[in-house]
Amino acid sequence: MPRRLKKKYDAPPRRKKSGGFAFLVIVLFIGASIYYFWHRETSRKAAVTTPVKASAPKPRPAPQPLVLWQQSPSDFPRPVHDVFEAQIALARRAISPGAIDGVPGSQTRAAISVFQETESLPVTGELDADTKARLTLDSPVLANYIVTTNDLDSLQPLGKTWLDKSEQSSLAYETELELVGEKSHSSPTLIEKLNPNINWTNISAGTILKIPDVNYPDADDKAAFFVIHLSDRYLEAFDDQTNLIAHVPCSIAAKVEKRPVGELHVTVIIQNPNYTVDPDLFPESEELQAIGHKLVLPPGPRNPVGVAWIGLDKPGYGIHGTPNAELVGRTESHGCFRLANWDAAYLCQMVWVGMPVEVEL
Repeated sequence: MPRRLKKKYDAPPRRKKSGGFAFLVIVLFIGASIYYFWHRETSRKAAVTTPVKASAPKPRPAPQPLVLWQQSPSDFPRPVHDVFEAQIALARRAISPGAIDGVPGSQTRAAISVFQETESLPVTGELDADTKARLTLDSPVLANYIVTTNDLDSLQPLGKTWLDKSEQSSLAYETELELVGEKSHSSPTLIEKLNPNINWTNISAGTILKIPDVNYPDADDKAAFFVIHLSDRYLEAFDDQTNLIAHVPCSIAAKVEKRPVGELHVTVIIQNPNYTVDPDLFPESEELQAIGHKLVLPPGPRNPVGVAWIGLDKPGYGIHGTPNAELVGRTESHGCFRLANWDAAYLCQMVWVGMPVEVEL
């Protein structure tokens, strides 16, 4: 027999001691169990009888007012001071930085790069001292906008479903904030910052708002051609001397196979178009698949193609507006080239049927 087994069975005193120890362990276990069940029951009753205070939702922080430089008319012309002023100065040259927001994002850097190239400056995309000196303002960056009864009467809620939208009289703005944002090529957040004391849920006719003073140059002449840059996601218009006359951000198709490369041509120009929703183009929509037929949505800035449609000679393709200007260039489409409403409307003034549109990688 191995030594370790022999030692185990040849030690009765140890067995006696282990029996006493086992008794002690049992007693401690019973005591611990009693305490555990007593504590759990006490905690349960306390949880039932003690009311729990629900945490109040945190209020949305009020937008911080935008810090502005002196805007006296006698100060102009002068160089821009910051990104906000640079965005306005660029937009006044039809070099769009996207929705004006005072933030140095990718679209603003792209617009600065375009300006630097046109001015034979080093192309960095940064608002450096030389670029500020060359990028000048001729007038104050802000203007007053007076809310009208026509504004307020035109507002209406946007339907939640495709069917609801198809039954509306128009797909208009839902709020005054959206309306003045698009009129000034600006993000709603920026408009709130410029007007920190406005109650946007109860605004009345006659209210005076501060908005960016942005107007594109008059489109007196037609463009000679457009170029769409897929990789950089922008569209540019040129005259017959290949001078740049407009630069705007652009969304492209999500799927690579739906991004046409090569020369296309304009076939139709429609301002304030309606929009036909085809279930075949939206297989992900359970609602449209259940409806099983096309729906026609009325015109309006909240229409899926916005306020303008420039049809191309590839079936189903066009250049158009969008109800979500801040997403242009940041999200992708089913296949068309999507612009901010103000850019689509501007380009409508300079295109012509048959005009070439070159799509480049």
